[in-house]
Amino acid sequence: MKTRLILLLTIAAGTLLAGCTTRTSRDTSIPWSRPANWEGQIPGLSQPGN
Repeated sequence: MKTRLILLLTIAAGTLLAGCTTRTSRDTSIPWSRPANWEGQIPGLSQPGN
């Protein structure tokens, strides 16, 4: 019985800790964290090269 309790607590702790991550400075460098420069414009009305 004591072995099962220890096993259950170990599995529960592993399950809780498996999904934990830390934020890094690289997380904000993903392109979808901010709109692209062409978003919010009417297609065909922008100047070429902008």
